[in-house]
Amino acid sequence: MSWPGHRPVPFAPVLSRSLAWVAARRGGRLVGFVNVAGDGGLQAFVLDTTVHPDERRRGLGVRLVRAAADEARARGAQWLHVDYEPHLESFYARCGFRPTTAGLLQL
Repeated sequence: MSWPGHRPVPFAPVLSRSLAWVAARRGGRLVGFVNVAGDGGLQAFVLDTTVHPDERRRGLGVRLVRAAADEARARGAQWLHVDYEPHLESFYARCGFRPTTAGLLQL
């Protein structure tokens, strides 16, 4: 699993609110996923980017995020946002993102 301690949960409620999502499968198993949420207008947000540990460091994550960006653009988004932890900055730079200042409030 890509998230330590992950427990399977129904994902249909999340996907029902998605602007788009992209998945990768190898040998019948899910090995990568990116979700894109939209605001109903010009803004979209990358969420839940994950690649199975066995598939990492091969460019799959970058290809998934770029495909998700293409799909968001095709659905009318003009801006694509992503929040990430500092250790992921170079990954998202390879995906085409540039760093910006943002705020975060834990609820």
